[in-house]
Amino acid sequence: MYERFYGLGERPFELTPNPRYLFLSPRHSEALTMLKYGICRRNGLTLLIGDAGTGKTTLVYAALEAQHGPKTFSMYLTNPALTRDEFFESLADGFGLSSEAGASKTRFLLELSKSLADRQATGGVSALIIDEAQCLPDALLEEVRLFANIETTTDKLLSIILIGQPELADRLNASSMRQLKQRVALRCALSALDLSETAAYIFTRIRVAGGDGPTIFTGPAIEAIYRASGGIPRTISVICENVLISGFALKRRPIGPQIVDEVCRDLAIEVTPEMAPPADMMAPPAEVIARPAAAPTDEQPQRFSFF
Repeated sequence: MYERFYGLGERPFELTPNPRYLFLSPRHSEALTMLKYGICRRNGLTLLIGDAGTGKTTLVYAALEAQHGPKTFSMYLTNPALTRDEFFESLADGFGLSSEAGASKTRFLLELSKSLADRQATGGVSALIIDEAQCLPDALLEEVRLFANIETTTDKLLSIILIGQPELADRLNASSMRQLKQRVALRCALSALDLSETAAYIFTRIRVAGGDGPTIFTGPAIEAIYRASGGIPRTISVICENVLISGFALKRRPIGPQIVDEVCRDLAIEVTPEMAPPADMMAPPAEVIARPAAAPTDEQPQRFSFF
């Protein structure tokens, strides 16, 4: 629709976890490194916490793409709002176990332990990644803790990565969850972007899409997007997509803050005073050097399982 008008090869603000558009703030870079390490190293539980829309899922996809060679096996469970039986059925299918394993916990554990041990004996690694882990009921979190006990005398056989919103961290602080919390070997929390990072995020995505950020958004427009979004990447993308559509309809280039404000009113996004950046953060976005996006790669782990 608006791509040709703004000199873009594709739409830069699609709400999909495409690693090509990954923007790495310092915290996101730290989280990506932690995820890569957690997948490849059998060190128990890894925990990534972040509010909705801060980029957790995109980081998971980037970490999975970064794994090289056929010896890395990752099962990625994207919807853990399951019953106990459904949970074990999904895991059995994802790990390539028999249909009997999906119907019997005893059979499941026997087959899973053998599969993990066989892969470890050939130098391979296995990882279970659970997104939206705050949706797991306590009983399934306890099952996850017990998976962490699958080990030899020298090695863990399964790396477990829990991705969730802040309420997951709150739950782990409960006394009933202390055994699970004690098994967390790596932990990282994502936060919202600041003003300069918001500008870099926007310009990075536009550059990957083939465009030039400062010719599309003015400095005051970037500031308005930051104030309205609070620095949450998903909200930034929603605002930018709608702003580009409105700007195209009005034939505005570059886009100023008036269109941003109008779009935010239409989206019922309220700007609270605490979201406004201090005066010393008002650097013109043209002066912000966008960080390079992660280079795409064609190499994939041996197998991804998505549920």
